[in-house]
Amino acid sequence: MIRWFVGYDPREAVALHVLTQSIIERSSEPVSVVPLALSTIRHYFDRPRDPLQSNDFSFSRFLVPFLCRYDGHAIFTDCDMLLRHDPAELWGLRWRPEAIQCVQHDHRPTTDRKYLGNVQTSYARKNWSSVMLLNCSKLRHWSPQYVETATGLELHQFRGIADHEIGSLPDRWNHLIGYSTPDDNPALVHWTDGGPWFREFAGVEFAGEWWQTYRRMRHADDAAAESL
Repeated sequence: MIRWFVGYDPREAVALHVLTQSIIERSSEPVSVVPLALSTIRHYFDRPRDPLQSNDFSFSRFLVPFLCRYDGHAIFTDCDMLLRHDPAELWGLRWRPEAIQCVQHDHRPTTDRKYLGNVQTSYARKNWSSVMLLNCSKLRHWSPQYVETATGLELHQFRGIADHEIGSLPDRWNHLIGYSTPDDNPALVHWTDGGPWFREFAGVEFAGEWWQTYRRMRHADDAAAESL
């Protein structure tokens, strides 16, 4: 079974549900989608919120190996995405020897603020951690205690992991809207500055596909659904 963890923030809950819909629609294999909601992990993770933290899952993402009991593989993604290809294609890349595989962007933001007025920070390896294919057995040092106490840069820059243990994924698996090289058919689009569920970003690239998926997500074969 494909294990896919998604960051959850109640301020943009709709993003998680639409991403989940796109995963279900595209998958050719059984898939388990796990929302990383802070309310479900408080008994072993209660890190104070950092002033530079953009969302609830800025740090909880690094608990995925622990949640998998440091066994097997797992995918983590932010919620502000839409899957356009079969997730089995990404899952099929997991047999490489590295601890982590990710798209190794050279992401240099062009704005000072992003969605919900959050500060836009810039640092090396920015957005590498927004899509991670994880070999959980090789990430035993990502314990709840470590994730609670390590700095943001230590976590997001994968400090403590040797460079040869950080593998690359094709760019299409984390296509940054507004930043990545134009691509008519990316596998996974990422609205890192803000997605079409925010009025300010209603006209972003691939917004139409997101809204189509949203409508299918809330569909029900019942006359009452017409009023939703």
